[in-house]
Amino acid sequence: MHAHPAASPARVVEQHRSGYVVATGPGDGVAVESLPEWQRPAGYRKGKVAPEDRPAVGDWVLVEDGRRIVALLPRRSAIKRGAAGEHYRQQLIAANVDVVFVVCGLDGDFNPRRIERYLLLVQGSGAQPVVVLTKADGPGADVAAARAQLADIEAQDVPAVAVNAKDPAAVEALSPWLRPGDTAVLVGSSGAGKSTLTNTLLGVERMKTAEVREHDARGRHTTTHRALIPLPTGACLIDTPGMRELKPTGEEEVADAGFADVEALAAACRFRDCAHGREPGCAVRAAIERGELDEGRFLNYLKLRDEVAAASDRLASRLADKQGARVVTRALHKRLDDKYGKH
Repeated sequence: MHAHPAASPARVVEQHRSGYVVATGPGDGVAVESLPEWQRPAGYRKGKVAPEDRPAVGDWVLVEDGRRIVALLPRRSAIKRGAAGEHYRQQLIAANVDVVFVVCGLDGDFNPRRIERYLLLVQGSGAQPVVVLTKADGPGADVAAARAQLADIEAQDVPAVAVNAKDPAAVEALSPWLRPGDTAVLVGSSGAGKSTLTNTLLGVERMKTAEVREHDARGRHTTTHRALIPLPTGACLIDTPGMRELKPTGEEEVADAGFADVEALAAACRFRDCAHGREPGCAVRAAIERGELDEGRFLNYLKLRDEVAAASDRLASRLADKQGARVVTRALHKRLDDKYGKH
């Protein structure tokens, strides 16, 4: 604020490939220009800003003349994932969020292993995760059975709420996390009911919806970009396109994905380097054999643990390369200064 006394704060309510829409209150979104270094392509080697360091929906920025962003203000929370592709990159999903609604339909979309993957990305963000089970009124929906499969997650302070996303009375169950001033973001697969839930919370049909395919319960991408929407309650809601790929960034802790009990069991094994196979004194295998630990859940823990470790190695390599590039640049500047003098 001291560096830009003529600027005023505004919040990013839409993010597009060509720029941003910001607002200072409900209903007054305006398109603005972004800083040149935020334009594509990205990459620190080209002097550009990495994607996760650019504004995302939910960020606060400073705007001059009502049309130009001049600064990004500090975040208090951020939801990120690893971007698709071979090269290590992070993708920022939303910023300054209080709660993340992990939306999963009680049809063919229901998948506890995918919910655990979402929780892995959310738990270290600074936001509260809440599992929202939609289509509770659908044919064949078994709320009790689904809750039973999520019992280990709920036992670690992650609420699970079953709703009919089309019923305003049913979605009232989400009101504790939609108080005035709160910001929530919806994440989940296409066809899970995120846009339907948004429309019900708004009280108007604002977001496009589409029927899911019967054979696999998959939906089409009716939401094409992230948008922050003010709700009648005084809260803000961010709807997002469906995400089929959920790669960790390498900054996560696997225990945060609802696996604290698994790691506690692993710590009780006789050998510190126990691989939880056929080693004697393995507390994890003993818990599986007693029926106290679901083997599918344990296998997902191992999978996520390995993915986080691999992503962490890629992140460390990226940071090392970045630090090396800075050292080379500083050395070059010093040589030029020594040869030609500072100017």
